[in-house]
Amino acid sequence: MAVPNLAVRGSTGMALYQGLSTFEPVSNFPSDVSPACKFFLFGPNGKHFAWISSSKVILVKTSDWKIIVEADYPKAAQLAYSSKGTYLVVYEPFITTPSNPKGSPNVHVIKTTDGQLVKSFEYRDYKLWIPQWSSDEKICARFLNGDVLFYENSNFDNIVYRIKKLKINNYSISPGNQPLNVLCFLPAKSGPSNGRLFQYPEFNTFIANKSFFQADRVEIFWNIKGTATLLLTCTDVDKTGASYYGKQGLHLITTKGDTSQVIVNKEGPLYNAAWSPSSKEFCVVYGFMPSKATLYNLKCDSVMEFGTGTFNAIYYNPFGNILLLAGFGNVQGNAELWDVNGKKKIKKIEIPDTTFLQWCPDGQHFVTATTAPRLKVNNGYKIWHSSGALLHEKPWGKEELFQVVWQNYPQGTFKTPTICKAVEGITSSQPIASKQVYRPPHARNSDFKPTSLHEESSETKTQSKAYLKMKKKREAKRQAKLEVENSTDNKQNVKITDELVVNEKQLRIKKIKSDLKNINRLKTIQSSGKELDSNQIARLKLENSLLDELKKIQL
Repeated sequence: MAVPNLAVRGSTGMALYQGLSTFEPVSNFPSDVSPACKFFLFGPNGKHFAWISSSKVILVKTSDWKIIVEADYPKAAQLAYSSKGTYLVVYEPFITTPSNPKGSPNVHVIKTTDGQLVKSFEYRDYKLWIPQWSSDEKICARFLNGDVLFYENSNFDNIVYRIKKLKINNYSISPGNQPLNVLCFLPAKSGPSNGRLFQYPEFNTFIANKSFFQADRVEIFWNIKGTATLLLTCTDVDKTGASYYGKQGLHLITTKGDTSQVIVNKEGPLYNAAWSPSSKEFCVVYGFMPSKATLYNLKCDSVMEFGTGTFNAIYYNPFGNILLLAGFGNVQGNAELWDVNGKKKIKKIEIPDTTFLQWCPDGQHFVTATTAPRLKVNNGYKIWHSSGALLHEKPWGKEELFQVVWQNYPQGTFKTPTICKAVEGITSSQPIASKQVYRPPHARNSDFKPTSLHEESSETKTQSKAYLKMKKKREAKRQAKLEVENSTDNKQNVKITDELVVNEKQLRIKKIKSDLKNINRLKTIQSSGKELDSNQIARLKLENSLLDELKKIQL
């Protein structure tokens, strides 16, 4: 059986370790100890490994770790692979100079077999610079000035199709087998924005269209089979003032043409959404802290509740039978492991200061890491078992750790792991923050009792009779004044309360009439022969209850 490897990069360079059992460095790996190592990436099937070192891009075969490509790209900053790993894409920031005011192509597509340059493109904006390939690599798409360009059979000199004049802000092509589908986000300055699904190459008509308000940007999540996608919409500013993160919404679009909004039952932000590898379910974390996690099916019905906790991230293992919910950033570093099929919690663990988490391809282990520049102290990584046991940790000392990545492996390399009982682990050397009340140094290891700010001093007990008499009179006078003020306030409060009740009734009547108006509009649409989605049909069913409520309020 293959032993998963773990690549790490820090201020001392780059190295490759055996991710399980011995945790020792891989002997024949050409380690790069230069601090100029900027970025690395495994190919999608794990057959290649590439990294940027100083002004060069280096590519090796993982079968023997021998260098097959060493090309000069002085400004290289990012790397990406095609879906099958046939091509490596190198990104350089777009720069103009007095000698070259128009700039030069800065995105380069090269072959992973020999490093031959296939094509170079110019991207002035960093956004959407990565070309997207279909699963069989027969079709490639790239973004250009609001349009999406398509190439076939790796012929980048001939644009076969183009989605144009829609002012696209974001797009994503479906994974999985043919037919290929393309989802485009069309923002609007006034009126609703749209998520529009096309089937390649029929771009004159669309399969599905989902309209929604309050969307400045979107994140697109396809399931593995490419049969459905989630759109997580977000505004830059929440005009209601409820959150400084903006306002979010979650929508589902399927390749059958079905669209619906995912309804959550707790107010607050939508932190994350993730598909199960089965492609039949997805998990959402939402709501003000403590947040809530729920599992939904393809009809957007809730099928399982994971309760509440300090969660804002979701991680399925590659086989989908274990789910990890975690909280990073400005929330407490806790994580919960769940048996999805058995619908029970496996264990809750503490992972403080974690900035990165990734499941191992074997589905039985995962790595957590504290990396710079997010955190520059206590850098290092830990390897855990799915039962919640800590198996290995490697502190980075005073140096900085930048990147930790598992090696990818072809599908079928590992078998679905069983949910096993706790295995023997180790105790972390990382100090855990004390939950006890702080005591000053002179009070430690003693029976010292902290003083109270309101504790009566010994001087009060020895006050003179005259002082105590005057104090009693002042308190009586203060109490009489408070009683007079309270009686006046009560009269004013009664008047204000009556006004508030009237205003609340008027506002509720206005809201009900607005809802009834929308229901009548939906009836008109339905009578014209158009089909309504599940949310609109649910609104129609509310008509009788709204009419009854309106009669009661107006009595």
